[in-house]
Amino acid sequence: MRRARPKGLIVQFDLIGTILWPLKWAVELVLVGWHALFTAVGLAPAAGLTWVLSIVGLVLVVRAALIPLFVKQIKSQRKMMEIAPELRKVQEKYKGKRDQLSREAMSRETMALYKKHGTTPVSSCLPLLVQMPIFFALFSVLNDVSKHANSGQGGVGLLTPELTREFYDARLFDVASMHVNLVTAWGQSDGQVTVAILLTLVVLMIASQFFTQLQIISKNLSPEAKTGQAYQMQKIMLYILPLAFIFSGVFFPLGVVIYWFVSNLWTMVQQFIVIREMPTPGSDAAKAREERLARKGKAIDSSGKVVSMEKYEAEQQRLLEEAERARAAAPKRQQPVGKQRAKKQQSAKNPSANGASGSSSPA
Repeated sequence: MRRARPKGLIVQFDLIGTILWPLKWAVELVLVGWHALFTAVGLAPAAGLTWVLSIVGLVLVVRAALIPLFVKQIKSQRKMMEIAPELRKVQEKYKGKRDQLSREAMSRETMALYKKHGTTPVSSCLPLLVQMPIFFALFSVLNDVSKHANSGQGGVGLLTPELTREFYDARLFDVASMHVNLVTAWGQSDGQVTVAILLTLVVLMIASQFFTQLQIISKNLSPEAKTGQAYQMQKIMLYILPLAFIFSGVFFPLGVVIYWFVSNLWTMVQQFIVIREMPTPGSDAAKAREERLARKGKAIDSSGKVVSMEKYEAEQQRLLEEAERARAAAPKRQQPVGKQRAKKQQSAKNPSANGASGSSSPA
């Protein structure tokens, strides 16, 4: 008697394939486009260098397309730092309260703060959230190369059977295949060099990720941000994330490891430029930028623009005068006094009233 197939499992795999299909098609389009460009300038179609450069080109296209999201991420992170003191007040307000009503009230007030300042914690993760499906699509394309090459098939788009075979035959340094991972290479009799290349790339990938996070924590956080719980979580993640990359790097094909490493290099350089030129106000990087500008006779005005020192000093003088005028125009606050002192002051103001009250006594 034939046993029925688990329909739910088939639907799940079809669903994943349907979601990844357009992304795989786009990945193949970019890879094939760069491959055609490099072969047009004289590189061998089946050379490992040609396909490695095509993967680097894919990184450039993806990361350049993500620049608007990266700018939005920076703005969201700045706003999250600005509202951190207000968030702490909300947390202190409901500290120790575990009932449902208190948790709902705390959630409402927190969401109201996010809405007021136009930010959410998710906004700071947008580039990563957008890039992960592309990364999985690339993993799927490279993971299918062996199967498709052996069966004479192509990819889902422009990766024809001929190009798939060229990709399969490509060797980095004439040794390491683009589709081989550490587990597969370890089991091959001649895979020692491939293992060494993969291990080196995984170590570099982890080091670049670690340095990128270290830049943020050590240079681009304000003193207020370094006192919060989020800062402690960032310090913990700084050492936990590399462990995750070690395990994942073991199973990633060489082409995916190259993509991730080059993408990390882009992030590291991009983060360095942002920290140097657009640091978080109050951070060590911001102080270093102010010192660099001061040596050039420049400063940052109240709107965040770089101006000459003369304009900066004139603006500071104007702001000081405006503050003094506002202080002078503000009504003076009445200092609270005790009852005895108030009675004495009233008596000093109205001595006739005191005399009248004294003469009204019976003779």
